[in-house]
Amino acid sequence: MSVPVSLPPAPHASVARLVEPLVDYLRGRRVLVLSGAGCSTESGIPDYRGPDGRLRHREPMRFQVFMGSPEARARYWARSFRGWPRFAQARPNPAHQALAGLEEAGMVAGVVTQNVDGLHQAAGSRRVVDLHGRLARVRCTRCRVSLGRWEMQDELAELNPDFSAAVQHLSADGDAQLEPGAEEGFTVPACLVCDGVLKPDVVFFGESVPEEHVEAAWAFYREADAVLVVGSSLAVFSGRRFVLRAAREGRPVAILNVGPTRSDEGATLKVEGRVGQVLPEVLERLEADG
Repeated sequence: MSVPVSLPPAPHASVARLVEPLVDYLRGRRVLVLSGAGCSTESGIPDYRGPDGRLRHREPMRFQVFMGSPEARARYWARSFRGWPRFAQARPNPAHQALAGLEEAGMVAGVVTQNVDGLHQAAGSRRVVDLHGRLARVRCTRCRVSLGRWEMQDELAELNPDFSAAVQHLSADGDAQLEPGAEEGFTVPACLVCDGVLKPDVVFFGESVPEEHVEAAWAFYREADAVLVVGSSLAVFSGRRFVLRAAREGRPVAILNVGPTRSDEGATLKVEGRVGQVLPEVLERLEADG
């Protein structure tokens, strides 16, 4: 692996200075793209962490807390009830569209995303693994029956017709911060099939990533000869594992992100820039080069 190169973000450097090294990196390669929350912030979906790597607001819901406490489930679903409609309105931004274009051009073996918003698929990417699941589905933790998130929204509305707590701000996981105590008395439906606990079909903190998702991601990894990290601080192991393996095997790793990541030192290339600003220019340059 070559000596890591790190470039600062615009406006301290021109966009061209950010684009050129990524164009050189991608030319002649087929990459595994690992995308994180920074890929969707320009679609209006907040990320968990700021540029310094710290959590922006409260800690996200943990699996053990959700499963072990009816009060925690009421709190989660009350916040999700208010946050989901805005989350569902998000649309792909230029970064998603550029990655779809790079796939169409044969330069992307697949996208492994830590996001749960489905925006890569909405932008036209066909080879996508939703590592942490999709927020648009709800699943029973007992019998595994699934339903759409809008169907769950209708059930929540029917059970809580007068719930109108004000949204203080949106969170990265599709829920909303409400005023303290707003969720008291919020009613959550059980599974209509087995009376089990309904949970969004996403991986909560403290929950294992489904093995079939991991296997599908490794299949994309084996088809690639390099890794491109887009908009992730690599704070959680479920995504960082692909970068760590690439480093062990001597595969090149490029990182495009605002702020530090946990794998900067081992990267072949680190570019600090807005993904929605840089990636479309990269695609345009590579298409122009033929």
